[in-house]
Amino acid sequence: MPQLVYFEPRALEYPLGKELFEKFSQMEVEIRETTSHNQIRDLPGDNDFQKYRTAKSTLVVGIRKTLKFDSSKPSAEYAIPLATGCMGHCHYCYLQTTLGSKPYLRTYVNLEDIFGQAEKYMYERAPEITRFEASCTSDIVGIDHLTHSLKKAVEFFGQSEHGLLRFTTKYHHVDHLLDAAHNGHTRFRFSVNSHYVIKNFELGTSPLEKRIEAAIKVAEAGYPLGFIVAPLYLHKDWEAGYRELFEILESSIPKHLTENMTFELIQHRFTKPAKKVIEKNYPKSKLEMNEEERKYKWGRYGIGKYVYQDDQATRLRETVEEYIETMFPKAKVEYFT
Repeated sequence: MPQLVYFEPRALEYPLGKELFEKFSQMEVEIRETTSHNQIRDLPGDNDFQKYRTAKSTLVVGIRKTLKFDSSKPSAEYAIPLATGCMGHCHYCYLQTTLGSKPYLRTYVNLEDIFGQAEKYMYERAPEITRFEASCTSDIVGIDHLTHSLKKAVEFFGQSEHGLLRFTTKYHHVDHLLDAAHNGHTRFRFSVNSHYVIKNFELGTSPLEKRIEAAIKVAEAGYPLGFIVAPLYLHKDWEAGYRELFEILESSIPKHLTENMTFELIQHRFTKPAKKVIEKNYPKSKLEMNEEERKYKWGRYGIGKYVYQDDQATRLRETVEEYIETMFPKAKVEYFT
């Protein structure tokens, strides 16, 4: 629940913008107006540390002006922009760099424009199926109980002939999505990790047990189910930690719900800019970011990232894939990166 909500003027021209204004007006939430999210300068706080935390509980209601969708390989062809920013405090998150100076959350109310653009991309690729990723720049489930933008997207793609929707979350607030008319066109994925990683690096997110309970709910509601294990992190006793994770999943999820399950595996990585922001915002973090011990890998836009050395990455991949093959023989590992 946000403590502070900004409205861009044009947001009130859209039904969802008006609906959110009325909703927040009836709550104990401070409402402000801003000409543009880029003009937000006066977030409460005595220092940068406090202002960062205030930003994480600030929501900006606005419109999405740029309708060109980014690529979202390997998980999908395109990223569909429904929201930006996250209320979680995951130390390792890549949004630390893309949103380092603007860590507040933004939700976009011009959904018809966004869905219209998605239609164009699907038309260009038809009859091929086009996949859209809704969680590239946000954990949208964490705010969708307020906006229902994601639910509208689920139902939009539920009626689509050539489009599929995907998103991932670390939150368990899924009840309002259970009755959505998804028609099996949306894969609902949960981000999971070892207890060590969740305890030390995933502050402000739902506990693993709550995520699994939510995963069972959405699978029972007919959604194709998936899990993202990210970041795969070489902590002390990591083999036992990840074995425990998959044993918990195996013992918790009824067998009949695992038929069409997918896993996506992403090793821990960081960039130099991200390291700077992480050390500033979480100065006591235990997150290991020793550049000398990593392999440098060129990324998009000329920004390279530090990943594990090849032998470490291979061991990570083989170990985790063995756990999956043993405990979830019918599941598909979509990729390791």
